[in-house]
Amino acid sequence: MATQDEINQREQWILERLLREGALTVDEICAEFKVSVATARRDLEGLESRGRLRRTHGGAISVEPLLYEAFSHVSSYKEQAERFADEKRRIALAAARLIDEGDTIALTPGTTTTQIMRAIPPHKSITVVTNTVNVAMELSNRPGINVFVTGGFLHGGWFSLVGQAASDALRRIFVDKLFIGANGLHSEHGATAYHPEEAALNSVMVHQAREKIAVVDHSKLGVVATHLFCPVLSLNRLITDVCATDDMVAGFIEKGIQVLRV
Repeated sequence: MATQDEINQREQWILERLLREGALTVDEICAEFKVSVATARRDLEGLESRGRLRRTHGGAISVEPLLYEAFSHVSSYKEQAERFADEKRRIALAAARLIDEGDTIALTPGTTTTQIMRAIPPHKSITVVTNTVNVAMELSNRPGINVFVTGGFLHGGWFSLVGQAASDALRRIFVDKLFIGANGLHSEHGATAYHPEEAALNSVMVHQAREKIAVVDHSKLGVVATHLFCPVLSLNRLITDVCATDDMVAGFIEKGIQVLRV
């Protein structure tokens, strides 16, 4: 009989594989863990019952939450979600490995940070602070994860809650780790956003966080958007992808920021 730790390990591997590849087979699970077909199928059944995947004949595929169906025809949302999608998934997996049991974390709105939320290992007991409706919805059926949602006005295109009520709510809570997505990240000018209300709320998150971790693909490096929300010297880490050149990350390394390219 498998222990709960063994089941957790298999489930985490399955979800990480789906995040990277989008699909996997029962045979691949059996080969990786030397388990029976019946055991692999039970793992997939359990994850499907929690909405984490969809079973197929002989395997499973990743699922896009139904709440996004209404946005599937919106070109700006779809293009942003699909742009550098593989890089974002790799960044998300690396970021999720930094989350420790019992952490309180926060995520700025964005497609990369949404992937981080999906990469949080199963059975991890943490608290997630968010002003993003889609993050709250997707985490609502995750046992062990407490979700703190701000109030505020809905900025519908990106599912985020903004305004004074959201800022006031965030100022009442401190977080261990903040994962920062941005429209631009520059080694002199820091993290910036195009929307002023998003930037204002993100700056509150930065102020309340003990550790600030930027999670951006290489296309955002060297870019300066309109509104500053995190000075570069406030950052502790940068996780980006392997397409980021030495020149792109040199300025961050010189300032003592830990850089990981995945």
